[in-house]
Amino acid sequence: MSGYKVEICGVNTARLPLLTNEEKEALFERILAGDKEAREEYIKGNLRLVLSVIQRFSASSENVDDLFQIGCIGLIKAIDNFDVTQNVRFSTYAVPMILGEVRRYLRDNNSIRVSRSLRDTAYKAIYARETLMKKNLKEPTIMEIADEVGISKEEITYALDAIQSPVSLYEPVYTDGGDPLYVMDQISDKKNLESNWVENISLNEAMKRLPERERHIIDMRFFEGKTQTEVAEEIHISQAQVSRLEKNALKTMRAYLS
Repeated sequence: MSGYKVEICGVNTARLPLLTNEEKEALFERILAGDKEAREEYIKGNLRLVLSVIQRFSASSENVDDLFQIGCIGLIKAIDNFDVTQNVRFSTYAVPMILGEVRRYLRDNNSIRVSRSLRDTAYKAIYARETLMKKNLKEPTIMEIADEVGISKEEITYALDAIQSPVSLYEPVYTDGGDPLYVMDQISDKKNLESNWVENISLNEAMKRLPERERHIIDMRFFEGKTQTEVAEEIHISQAQVSRLEKNALKTMRAYLS
């Protein structure tokens, strides 16, 4: 991908609007009533989500304008399929949709040839994953996906692996004036206690004990899957401040859960 651009597809990314939660709720009520102008305004008000997602593919050789357009398709699909009755933030639902759209585009344009049957199996698995996530509000296991599509977990694992683009664990993700953050630094350890907190029945109570800003940071980091840099950009503070607030929040939650 080419370097960071202020203007992408004719859109000045430095001046993207930012909607408040109240504005989003009001606009969505109008969208459900068939208001097309509200839909356009809602799309424009969430373009920052698209921008944050495509920045994850900065190491890609794909044109940033193309990825932004593909990401916008994912955003529109998320808006059209979002269920307001579910107790989920729109961004929590939209980010995986945008990611999925971009990844599908990259897979389809991958120079490595993958058989049609493997791609079909992978696409079925991806669709099942998105369906299960929307239904259960959590990341499904490979076994759950296998049961959903009626294909063995071994075949699904092989198919998904075949369509992935290889990335070095030592590929830098970003740097903020200090040591760079590498891909390996963002890989979660399933044995780490922090990752188990998300599934702990006491998590909601622990989060209620956090100040509003720290609770918002934890929500974006561990529920929306955003990096510290993306969180910093969204709430307009430095990455170092996000890191410090995140550590304080986790310390508070650890004290409550222990």
